[in-house]
Amino acid sequence: MLKLLIPMLGHKGAIEAARHGAFLFAERCVSEVEVIEVLDELAQGRVAAFHSRSALHRTEKARSLDALMQTRAILDEAGVPYTWKRVFGPPERTIATYAAKDHADIVVLDASHLGFFHRWAVLARLWRLSSTPVTMLH
Repeated sequence: MLKLLIPMLGHKGAIEAARHGAFLFAERCVSEVEVIEVLDELAQGRVAAFHSRSALHRTEKARSLDALMQTRAILDEAGVPYTWKRVFGPPERTIATYAAKDHADIVVLDASHLGFFHRWAVLARLWRLSSTPVTMLH
């Protein structure tokens, strides 16, 4: 049985990845799912000059709360055992780190909200940084 890692990038959520994870659980391919909400480190941009780091984190958390609730509702409804964490850092490096640290067997990334070039840039960086297989849903 596989351990699945579903990263949420930003406030768009991972709804398609959660549906795919629920399907794989129903087919008895997946035994455990971990959802990580990856919030980019905002304190390094220009916005940090005008706002405190904690205020930026609170704003980003509030924006992503609805998407997180939808993602979790899909997994709850399907009866999928899962855990979730909120982490801050560069998205691709953070996903690769958690996939290795938590011994995930596969990463399922919902890229339906990403543009064409951004989608392929993210996938290329993940393939380069991670030894865990990555499946991108779009």
